[in-house]
Amino acid sequence: MRAILPCLACAAALLVLGGCSSTRLPPPPPPASSMYSPLSDTQAHDLAIHALGLVGTPYRYGGNTPDGGFDCSGLIGYVYKNNAGIAPPRTVAQLAGFGQRVDAEQLRTGDLVVFGTSHAGIYVGEGRFVHAPSTGGTVRMDHLQSRHWVRQNASFRRP
Repeated sequence: MRAILPCLACAAALLVLGGCSSTRLPPPPPPASSMYSPLSDTQAHDLAIHALGLVGTPYRYGGNTPDGGFDCSGLIGYVYKNNAGIAPPRTVAQLAGFGQRVDAEQLRTGDLVVFGTSHAGIYVGEGRFVHAPSTGGTVRMDHLQSRHWVRQNASFRRP
């Protein structure tokens, strides 16, 4: 009996001390499919329709209006501000860290398609995105799986 008492005392002390030293872990992040987005489904749809309506607008470096033309980040800023009241950053380098990262499998209409720090567009569904590609061109819609874009290492952001 005397040999058992010290063991019980040690066990009790360990339980008490273990309870005191435990730390609460933060809850795990939500699964990608339930990632927060400030955009309602209607707003996301309206963003896509507005972006598609700007197809054909001339490209202009630094441009951010339909009348003056668009560069890629100017197009994104114009569409987001006018449809969702969100003012994304002005440069692609800043857009690359804007909002939350989204896996390709979770991509939804209204998400941003970002190619490194050099180019970006707005996802409009069915593997397509709208963007303002280059000097001398116009705003257009392309497919992410096209020969050119599939090699560009796209990432996706949800504002």
